[in-house]
Amino acid sequence: MIGVRFVLPAAVVLGGLIVMAFGSEIDLEGGAGIVSAGLAIYAMNWLYRASVDGDRVREQEEAARAYLDAHGRWPDESPGRREGTAHQRP
Repeated sequence: MIGVRFVLPAAVVLGGLIVMAFGSEIDLEGGAGIVSAGLAIYAMNWLYRASVDGDRVREQEEAARAYLDAHGRWPDESPGRREGTAHQRP
């Protein structure tokens, strides 16, 4: 997975930089295209990871709401203390 996320885009960008460094003026445009393709690979990987993480957070929120419906409190609240029921001084 590391290879697809980081090594592949880095290799493509490095290849583009090599084409730009050792080529003629026309190769600068081709190398820039290769570099931008490597950056696009990295960006697509990042967007995919962000969308999967968003699904995970959404599922956790749904589970917490189901717990609230079943128990009357959030999962991270202590069972004996509800807001507004704490002892107040007269």
